[in-house]
Amino acid sequence: MTDSSKKEQLYQLIRANPFISQQDLAVELRLSRSAVAGHIAGLIRERRLLGRAYVLPDKRPVMCVGAANLDRKLRTIATMQLGTSNPATAEEVYGGVARNIAENLARLNLPTALLTALGDDGAGRALQDHAEAAGIDTRGSLKLQDTATGTYTAILDDKGELVVALADMALYDRITPDFLASRAPQRAAAAMTVADLNLPADSISALLDSARLDNVPLVIVAVSQPKMARLPADLQGLRLLILNRGELETRTGRALPTEADVRLACAALKQQGAQDVIVTCGSQGVYHTRGAELVWLAAHQVDVVDVTGAGDAFSAAVCWSLYQGSDDLTLACRRGLKVAAMTLESQETVSPVLAADVLDEIHDFDMSAPLFPNKG
Repeated sequence: MTDSSKKEQLYQLIRANPFISQQDLAVELRLSRSAVAGHIAGLIRERRLLGRAYVLPDKRPVMCVGAANLDRKLRTIATMQLGTSNPATAEEVYGGVARNIAENLARLNLPTALLTALGDDGAGRALQDHAEAAGIDTRGSLKLQDTATGTYTAILDDKGELVVALADMALYDRITPDFLASRAPQRAAAAMTVADLNLPADSISALLDSARLDNVPLVIVAVSQPKMARLPADLQGLRLLILNRGELETRTGRALPTEADVRLACAALKQQGAQDVIVTCGSQGVYHTRGAELVWLAAHQVDVVDVTGAGDAFSAAVCWSLYQGSDDLTLACRRGLKVAAMTLESQETVSPVLAADVLDEIHDFDMSAPLFPNKG
C-alpha cells in the first residue's frame, strides 16, 4: 500500500475519532509511531487537520458546552389543581440548554459541535444518534459508565406555560477543567463557544480563562436562578451573557422592578467584565446593552403551544447573528425573537421548520418592531 493511501486511511480514522491516540493509529495501520506522526504533520500542512485532535471542517464551528438531557414534558388537559391528581399528556423529547442551542444552530446551517456528558445507557445513545443525525458533532463528549444520562421533567399547564421543572443533572459536574483541557485543540478550532450554567463554577472560570487567551468569543447562557451561583465574580473575557430577569435579580441580590434598575444591574455586569448583556423577560420581550444604554425590544405576540425551548431558540439565533460577523445586538435580538416565536408556536422543543433563510429575511431595523421601555 502506498504512503498516500496510508495517509488517507489515517485521515479517515481521525475523522471517525478525533481523539484517537497515535499508538492506536499505528496499531490499526501497522505503521511505526514515527510514520504516523509524519502523516499527521503532512495533513496539518495541507490544512486537512487543525492539530492532532480535530478535523478541520469547511467552516469553524460553534462549540456548545453543557447539558444534553432526556426531557419529559407532562401537560395538564384542564386547568391545573394543586394537591390532587390532574389528567395530563406525557412525552419524552431531547433537551438540555447546550444541546437545544446546538440543534437550533445546526438547523440554521452552521457547523456545530457539542461537548456534553452522557451516561452509557439507552437515553445517552439515543441522544448521541439524534445529535449526529441533526448534523451536530458530539465526538468529543464524555461517556460515563457509572451514571445515568441527565433528565429534565417539566410540568406544564393546559396553556403550555411552565409550572415547575425538576432536573437530575449531577453528571455535568464531571465536565471538569481537566476534561475541558483534554479537549483544548477541538475548542480552539471553534469560531465561538456557547456554554450553559449546568457546568461547574470552576469549569465556567476555565472557559473564561480560555476566552481571554484564545480570543474565541464566549457566550454564557444562564439556566436557572439557583445555578447563577456558578457564574464567577470576574467576567473578563465574556462576549455576551444571556439571562432572564429573575436570574439577573439573583446575581444582583435584589429585586429589579424598573427599567432603571435593570440598566444599573447590566452596567454592574459590564464593570465585572461582560462585554454585553441580554435580559429576557418572557412574553414581554428583551433588554440588551448598547454601550452605556439599555435597549428594549417587544416580543412577538403568538398563540403559545409550548414554551419549552423558546429561550434556547432565542439564544441560538443571537449566536447565529454574531457568527455572521455582526456586532449589532438589536438585529441579533430581533432574529432571536423571531425564532423564539416560531418555537412557541410548535409542539417541538426545536421548531421543525427552522432554517437559515428565516433569519436572512431580517436585515435592517424594522419599524414594525418598535423600541419602547418595559412598562412592567
